Amino acid sequence: MEAAKILVVDDEKPILMLLKEALGQWGYQVTTAASATEALETLRSGLFDALITDVRMPDMSGLDLLREVRKQDESIEVVMMTGYPTIASAVQALKEGAYDYLSKPLLLDELRHLMSRMMERRFLRTEVDQLRSRLGEELAVNDLIGSSMAMQRVKDIIGKVAPTDSPVLIEGESGTGKELVAAAIHRLSPRGKRAFIPVNCSAIPQDLLESEFFGHVRGAFSGAVADAIGLFRGADEGTIFLDEIAELSPALQVKLLRVLQEMQVRPVGSTKAYPVDVRVIAATNRDLERAMIDGTFRQDLFYRLNVVRIPLPPLRDRRDDVQALVTHFVRRFNRRFHRDVRGIAPDALAALQAYGFPGNVRELENLIERAYAMGAKEQITLADLPALSSAAAATPTLVASQTVPPLADVERELILKALAVFKDDKEAAARALGISRRTIYRRLKEYGVL
Repeated sequence: MEAAKILVVDDEKPILMLLKEALGQWGYQVTTAASATEALETLRSGLFDALITDVRMPDMSGLDLLREVRKQDESIEVVMMTGYPTIASAVQALKEGAYDYLSKPLLLDELRHLMSRMMERRFLRTEVDQLRSRLGEELAVNDLIGSSMAMQRVKDIIGKVAPTDSPVLIEGESGTGKELVAAAIHRLSPRGKRAFIPVNCSAIPQDLLESEFFGHVRGAFSGAVADAIGLFRGADEGTIFLDEIAELSPALQVKLLRVLQEMQVRPVGSTKAYPVDVRVIAATNRDLERAMIDGTFRQDLFYRLNVVRIPLPPLRDRRDDVQALVTHFVRRFNRRFHRDVRGIAPDALAALQAYGFPGNVRELENLIERAYAMGAKEQITLADLPALSSAAAATPTLVASQTVPPLADVERELILKALAVFKDDKEAAARALGISRRTIYRRLKEYGVL
């Protein structure tokens, strides 16, 4: 098994040297950084399993570094260390997602045992993820990638609604991860150990939907050579996820409404009704309120399903999550393709963050997988993302006859555009451009903007 990669951050050189030597002797690959800024630059160019950081540093505190790291890579384990321990700071570090909190001077035996426990947990978590992948299971709520405000709101709603049995309606464009959210709600619910059955309502022929949903008895129609219990009875005591609910015919909408009201299903061709205990989660990429006005979706069914509504934001509205998603996919495809791609080049990341993503997260995943399939080995570069190059080529550019603007003007325009895209978040704009936040501030002063 490949040695775990550890990044150690401290502004005291003796501490860095001590930890590099100790961790190296214990079998870890160690990289050091003398500041939080240097650590963030290092993290952008490589993947690490764990980060050990001092709390008090001149340029950025360890807690601030922890928050920035969580935006880039939610899976990395973080250990905080300080020579000024307080209960409040320890609690805050753990609340922000640190694995543990150590006091200086460090006891190497304590650190060694902590690293063993932490890496064992990380290994087991990776094994679980791989098992889920092989079984075709989806991610749990803690694995929903993104720390943007929009995704935090989604996670908050999931946490509140999951323990209940209330129906949930998930709205969002194709590729935003509606099934992931439904699976997360199911796993966090008391029904989590029972069946989770996803159904794409648009993928089943309309004349077979009733039989698929509610089952049939032998001889009910041509081809019914045996009894079938149907998806609702198959999901008994579990959850059924009805994706693209707006595609149901009016007749089936009536029957679904009756099932939700009575919690009974009657198989096609049968006179007997069977009780079911099923939680229903529905999803759509259409405006159901508009569909009600148009008469294509029943108002009473809408209100029965719309007890809790979860709107999923498109990726273009949460660009801050692109880097964390890229890191997640790089880790996943490293395992699948047996590669050791370190990360993504700054210009390639900037191009992804500036892209509109009509296909949302699914399109981003496909772009990264295509980069692997086409041979990306050390780092994903802009050349590995030809679809983005084509999109850039399709945008209006300077006509050849025009005068090429000075480099300083181009730089100014890029920085101001990045700030506009990231709503004046200078840290996010700096990350996208592959420069430091200090450089952003310095340039803005030069431009007379600050």
